[in-house]
Amino acid sequence: MALKVGQKAPEFQLPDTENNMVSLQDNLPCIVYFYPKDFTPGCTEEACSFRDNHQVFSNLDIKVFGISKDSISSHRKFKEKHQLPFKLLSDREGKVCKDYKALMPIIGVPKRITYLIDKEKTIRATYSDMFGATNHIKSMINQLKAE
Repeated sequence: MALKVGQKAPEFQLPDTENNMVSLQDNLPCIVYFYPKDFTPGCTEEACSFRDNHQVFSNLDIKVFGISKDSISSHRKFKEKHQLPFKLLSDREGKVCKDYKALMPIIGVPKRITYLIDKEKTIRATYSDMFGATNHIKSMINQLKAE
């Protein structure tokens, strides 16, 4: 079960593909989406969907971050191959995935969950669906249109 709308988003600091530390607090408002694995079909479809609609968020000054347990090196290759205009963050230990209720029990793989977080670190929207990769972007755009 994902974190709930209205809850405060847990703070985090994770490395990006350039090995720079990225914190939630310094990047609000934002969309944070968790995904299982670089280069898998569903995760590629989801990342490319965020890429293709990135201008919508950029125009609203909303940053986008993808988080998985993949290595920085894997993220770098994935980002370059698909020309992703947003940062991918590496949560090797899975702590941030766990804090955001985005870690599958027992197998320890991140779930596909997306959060819209406002300037006050409050979760404004959440969408969780392991198989509807492109529905994550549609849900976030619909939420922004409604606000």
